[in-house]
Amino acid sequence: MSAETKDDVRKAERLREAKAAILEQLGRVIVGQQGAVEEVLIALFARGHCLLQGVPGLAKTLLVTSLARILDLQSARIQFTPDLMPSDVTGTEILQEDPVTRARSLRFVAGPVFANFVLADEINRTPPKTQAALLQAMQEGQVTVGSQTLALPRPFFVMATQNPIEQEGTYPLPEAQLDRFFLQSLLDYPSLEEELRIVAETTGSAAAELKPVLGATEVSELQELVRRVPVPDAVCEMAVRLVRATRPKDPLAAEFVRQWVSWGAGPRACQALVLGAKARALLEGRLAASMEDLVRVARPVLRHRLVLNYQAEAEGVRADDLIGRLLNAVA
Repeated sequence: MSAETKDDVRKAERLREAKAAILEQLGRVIVGQQGAVEEVLIALFARGHCLLQGVPGLAKTLLVTSLARILDLQSARIQFTPDLMPSDVTGTEILQEDPVTRARSLRFVAGPVFANFVLADEINRTPPKTQAALLQAMQEGQVTVGSQTLALPRPFFVMATQNPIEQEGTYPLPEAQLDRFFLQSLLDYPSLEEELRIVAETTGSAAAELKPVLGATEVSELQELVRRVPVPDAVCEMAVRLVRATRPKDPLAAEFVRQWVSWGAGPRACQALVLGAKARALLEGRLAASMEDLVRVARPVLRHRLVLNYQAEAEGVRADDLIGRLLNAVA
């Protein structure tokens, strides 16, 4: 075994230990939502961005802010509102005057997007013009302001929340921006036992103390490690076949896809499926991705990338139901 391989094995063990510590810390403030927590960690270590969707009160914002503290990352929160401007996200140039020479010059004041961990709270409450301010940052890890192109800090992770039930005063995310989210995680109501715990643990005077588990440098190293995880050819082929099967005009598409889907997923979905499988394998303590990992990430990776038509809506077909049928058809 080479020194490089031994180092990767050591880092993989470190990630497995870190996951256990992160879950223990999150468990102090978050009750339940294990599926969403796992998906957020997959997106983070796969160097992707995450869209959290759920009704109010399900701890979406608390999950994000707590994770930023546990990972000891520089964080920023942007509360999206209808009057928010792009410069409120990226920053702006201001005119300043030298007190001695009286010479005037432009100085860039960085916006909240210049952080490791950015919470875009209720992202669907701001118009598309401001939503688009995140596009370049999410895709390229940099921001262009005037004639300057500025790199964002590493690691860079955007977590956005949105409320699916309030439609008045909201602006649905364009498909171009949805595709830039690595995955979409759905938060559901807690069980009876979980809700009893929530009430018991959050209505007293005691406040949970969160301790850092990882730092920015370690997170970046573990993100690089995910890229080096081997993936069998069969898993890669399954990912490509699954994505192509979502496109109504593709020969691999089943009849129910042609019946219910207007637009399928693009190549970025293939990349997300493979990277998500790699990240999940490492988080589970395995050194190679498997078909099980691919199946686990299929729904969160694909659900927001499918555009269902009116017939699907009329028949009550959900994206998750369609993806389940696709997994059975393609396997």
